[in-house]
Amino acid sequence: MIKVNELTHDYGHGRGVFDVSFEVGKGETLGFLGPNGAGKSTTMRHLMGFSKPQKGEVSIGGLDCTAKPSEIMKNVGYLPGEVALPEGLSGRQFIKMMQDMRGVRNDERVRELLERFKLDPSGSVKRMSIGEKRKLAVVTAFMSDPEILLLDEPTSGLDPVMQEEFISFIREEKVKGRTILLSSHIFSEVEALCDRIAIIKDGRLVSTVDAAEIRHGLHNIMTIEFENAGDFTEFGRQELDFALRDRSSLKCSVVVDDEDINRFIRAIRRFRIKSFAEHSVTLEEYFMHFYKNDKHFGGVSYA
Repeated sequence: MIKVNELTHDYGHGRGVFDVSFEVGKGETLGFLGPNGAGKSTTMRHLMGFSKPQKGEVSIGGLDCTAKPSEIMKNVGYLPGEVALPEGLSGRQFIKMMQDMRGVRNDERVRELLERFKLDPSGSVKRMSIGEKRKLAVVTAFMSDPEILLLDEPTSGLDPVMQEEFISFIREEKVKGRTILLSSHIFSEVEALCDRIAIIKDGRLVSTVDAAEIRHGLHNIMTIEFENAGDFTEFGRQELDFALRDRSSLKCSVVVDDEDINRFIRAIRRFRIKSFAEHSVTLEEYFMHFYKNDKHFGGVSYA
């Protein structure tokens, strides 16, 4: 339903997206996970037809997003990461304007959404809080009951109660068979809603995994404490994925995939070990693994 194929748009100075490819199947929710500036919103804008790829293709429902954006948007609900609303309108006037633009007249659906998200649309958009503007954007994104949803940082600006309400609402939309691309930097949000997770760093996809595999321990961290500095140093020369090497405590932490367990055991069995511990990698730890040059992994710094 959503296809991005080698999408590239280089804005210079390392900004943009580069050879990004992924697909979202009918009824699937794909989490697009990355920090601010990683390229999530840029990808969304290309899917909306706001930007034209320098290279590659983006399509929704088999239609080219650049060539037929107005036709595509008939079946798409879009929630932007940054909500910019015309200040001269009330919330109700803005809803009517969006209804006219989309050719939608489902007032009952609008009332349901306003009630659910506890929004009074009678006030001026200019005087609305960030959270109220976000709620108004949610109402207009979902009022046409779209089959496909592009949600860019959807809970940004919502208070914790409304964040939970929004997550509950999206779960209900998933049951209806909606196709959803959800970009976020909030791990709990992605874990709660997504079937697959695509991690983006510096405009490039670095991993795409099934959410269930992450929850059930796709990767493991092995923490080893050695009896002497010689074994610690020698083990550090092994071709393994080290998350931590701390000479002062003679401890190493190694990221090990399930299929690499035997190789790990062969590498470690000839060393003298004082202690050994294992734990499954959380989504946050798995994500930080790709950002280990300037982040933390499992509460400890990379060395």
